[in-house]
Amino acid sequence: MATERLRMRHVREILRQKLVLGRSNRQVSASLQVSSGAVSGAVTRARTLGLDWEKIAALGDDALEERLYGPRNVKRAGRPLPDPAYLHVELRRPGVTLQLLHLEYLEQHPNGYRYTAFCRHYNEWLDQQRPTMRQVHQGGDKLFVDYSGNKPRIVDPTTGEVTEVELFVAVLGASNFTFAEATRTQTVRDWIGSHVRALEAFGGVSKAIVPDQLKSGVTRSCRYEPGIQRTYEEMACHYGTTILPARPKSPRDKAKVEAGVLVAQRWILAKIRNQTFFSLAALNERIAGLVHELNERRMRVYGASRRELFERLDKPALGPLPAARFETCEWKTARVNIDYHVEYDHHFYSVPSTLLRQEVDIRATATTVEIFLRGERVASHPRSIVRGHHTTLAAHMPKVHQAHAEWSPTRILNWAATVGPATAKLAEAILASRPHPEQGYRSCLGLLRLSKAYGTERVEAACERAMAVGARSYRHVESILKHGLDRLAPSDTGTTQAPAHENIRGRDYYH
Repeated sequence: MATERLRMRHVREILRQKLVLGRSNRQVSASLQVSSGAVSGAVTRARTLGLDWEKIAALGDDALEERLYGPRNVKRAGRPLPDPAYLHVELRRPGVTLQLLHLEYLEQHPNGYRYTAFCRHYNEWLDQQRPTMRQVHQGGDKLFVDYSGNKPRIVDPTTGEVTEVELFVAVLGASNFTFAEATRTQTVRDWIGSHVRALEAFGGVSKAIVPDQLKSGVTRSCRYEPGIQRTYEEMACHYGTTILPARPKSPRDKAKVEAGVLVAQRWILAKIRNQTFFSLAALNERIAGLVHELNERRMRVYGASRRELFERLDKPALGPLPAARFETCEWKTARVNIDYHVEYDHHFYSVPSTLLRQEVDIRATATTVEIFLRGERVASHPRSIVRGHHTTLAAHMPKVHQAHAEWSPTRILNWAATVGPATAKLAEAILASRPHPEQGYRSCLGLLRLSKAYGTERVEAACERAMAVGARSYRHVESILKHGLDRLAPSDTGTTQAPAHENIRGRDYYH
């Protein structure tokens, strides 16, 4: 590691304590928290050059440093200085260090500067750059994401209403390669959708994604253990990356995207400030063209465009995209109602009836609603947009409810037809005579029970007799079978001939 010179205020204080106060090397070392060798070296240099305290006090820090140590940057013939901008870019490659770059520098220039001077030259150049350049980002390591505070606008072509929309910006750390698009909101669906399209535009996945602690991505803002929004976390797992939220009120944690948002505002929003867009699609088409120009533009500091740096640094280090695109979902916690259904978006979906009053998690996509209990999926339904209605699977119902739900007018009539045409006609008449078909189910099911007790032939005959006299209930058929009236032939008038019996007087008795 390069040996750093003492700060000149420390050197000046060493010389003051030694030359004016006459303190020992050990006392000066303990006072300034520097080594005894550093104290001895500074005093020896001053005495060798014949510098007393009056001369030292009259010199500024730069002049004193040059007298004691010589000029910092001495360009000697045949010893070219390393290119600090090139070093800064190369340090973003995985595994690249200053020591490795120094060895490569010496291979090209065997009589070049030693490692200490090499590092000092790079660090002095780095000190002159903007603070945002102090972070050294490895290729493919981090993707920084955020929304712009300044917003683009779209205009309704019919009403002329102006609506502000969001500008999403994503910047890769090593190359500054930028993606931007407009979305209507900052909701979870738009937030996740922008991430998916950004990763697809990059053609790969970074090792980490660094967002601000906005509500769409972070459920619990915390400096040390932020809570990641569940859909956001699921998306990260799908793409094989991780979420590293920036600390609250720490813009330097996401300085890349802060600078990227500023560039997007100047390069995109400023250029379209006098343009009118009547749809989000038209706005995004224009933004895509400006982002392409931005990525192709040559950066003065690096001597290369964002795309060139992306192809060289980030692209080779990005992880592969999964085979399937992540489908944005929403999560909700709900409690199973007494009717073994849970509500999502004003529609009700069934779960197994054994889960009454259990707390479950609902995962909803554009096409599917899934219900989980302690991480295990217990139900899955096609998503419905019909408000107030129910989607129910028969397997989720109790056995009693299943048996009831299995019966329908069509099934009742199909069964009745297997007994005979008279039974089918009577069943149809019973169902038609009730205000609601389900009110006639029990009567028809009673006929089914009678066929098991008396046989289909007798039930068919009893139903024929009941139809002849205008009966429309289970009780009439049961009475006919119980008294054996089904065995009697009907009269021409539609009435039955009473059997001969000594206790039956007959109608002639009363005349």
